[in-house]
Amino acid sequence: MAKQPVLTAKDAERLLKKAGFAWVRTAGGHRIYMRGNERMVLPWHVGRALHPKIARQVLDTIAEP
Repeated sequence: MAKQPVLTAKDAERLLKKAGFAWVRTAGGHRIYMRGNERMVLPWHVGRALHPKIARQVLDTIAEP
């Protein structure tokens, strides 16, 4: 199995925007992005890598049509 890439919050945001998600609001240390009725909550801790499970969620979400 291939190693999962390490994503930062800024990298994940770039991928989400490219996939058609729009930043709707901020709640504490999290940013909420929407694409239609689909929601993605991204922890926003600049300079820190996202947890591997969250990075996988981002990659799986942008892979969906």
